[in-house]
Amino acid sequence: MILNDELSLSYSGASTDSLALYRRALHQFACYIEDPVASVDTAIAQRPDFVMAHVLKAYLHLLGTEPAGLAVARECLDAVQQLPSNPRERGHIEAVSQMLDGQWQRAGRLLEDLSIDFPRDSLALQAGHLTDFYVGNTRLLRDRIARALPAWSPSMPGYHAILGMHAFGLEEMGDYARAEAQGRAALEREARDGWAQHAVAHVMEMQCRPQDGIVWMRTDPGAWSTDSFFKVHLWWHLALYHLELGEIDEALTLFDGPIHGERSTVVLDLIDASALLWRLQLRGIDVSRRWQSVADGWQPIATAGNYAFNDLHAVMAFVGAQRPDEVAAVLETQQWAMQRSNDNEAFTREVGHPLALAIKAFGQGRYDECVRLIRPVRDIAQRFGGSHAQRDLLDLTLIEAALRNGQHHLAAALCAERLTTRGHSPLTRQLLGRCEPLRAAA
Repeated sequence: MILNDELSLSYSGASTDSLALYRRALHQFACYIEDPVASVDTAIAQRPDFVMAHVLKAYLHLLGTEPAGLAVARECLDAVQQLPSNPRERGHIEAVSQMLDGQWQRAGRLLEDLSIDFPRDSLALQAGHLTDFYVGNTRLLRDRIARALPAWSPSMPGYHAILGMHAFGLEEMGDYARAEAQGRAALEREARDGWAQHAVAHVMEMQCRPQDGIVWMRTDPGAWSTDSFFKVHLWWHLALYHLELGEIDEALTLFDGPIHGERSTVVLDLIDASALLWRLQLRGIDVSRRWQSVADGWQPIATAGNYAFNDLHAVMAFVGAQRPDEVAAVLETQQWAMQRSNDNEAFTREVGHPLALAIKAFGQGRYDECVRLIRPVRDIAQRFGGSHAQRDLLDLTLIEAALRNGQHHLAAALCAERLTTRGHSPLTRQLLGRCEPLRAAA
């Protein structure tokens, strides 16, 4: 059985009811709310031969970089291999296959071609958008969506998500005014669109507008945090604004509450927990007790070796918790990852491994080694994914290591560089203030 939806896309094996459940799951995924896996599971239970339901389930388990998700995605792929499918669906099946093999770049290209041929396929756009994020393809984060925009109109279901993704791509390319406008326009159409909320939060972070950011996030937190699987990351953004202003107690309260209070072991949540504690530790805040539960969360999955960006944040937690054996285990896994023939081999070799060594060196007080390792990598760090806001941690670590190692001229130069984009940054001016008297005395 083949059905068409309101966007003129064809679905093999679908029924009217199962297609409605699939569309619901797409909406949940686009907004990062509720339980899209449950919705798509129900669709599959109704129609086991519904090809795109299996495909969506596979993406949901792949695009969070959860190690346990690989087995589920493999089952989904096995389920659709022999089912009748159309060319669009076969493109998705091949993209899932490439992701499972760790070939993220190839998957992104397949999804790019799908979006060119089927610009109203919102799943191809979103899976491709997230793939661009993971491989650090900043330009395509924007342009993949920009190419599809002419095929969409405000009356179409899911239009808000297209605007929200475009907003984030614009932000990562430094087009902040347009990014904020697109993000706000998306939220006017769907107040629960967590990705659009996040895109505007990124604009305010990159423009160093912490007061605006606090207002933005605190005006209606229920809209973006209720039954949301993206809420931890959005609370993390709020914590960054408070940190910028030196409001340490507020940041700690957020960590102890919505960021890590539930002890989530979801990889993306653990990344945020590690990143926030590391920033606090760089500022001389004693967070040693808090590191232990974050390290406990990482311990069962830290040696999966499937994504270097995750490895780095696991190492932060183990360094913070003073668990050298677990640091060594991650570094050993990275050696294995660098022997494989997938994209994570390059992510690890070029960026992830030297940065993990740098974090280890920082934790051991070998600040000269930390500086030596970070400096050649910081200019190519986008190659292992993450956003500008997330990778800012590398600059902050480099500045702090330089200060502690007595490299005051380097620290001052890095602060001056930082002030060109964050001219009103209280944190950067505080760091610069630490440089000046030491540099004058040198």
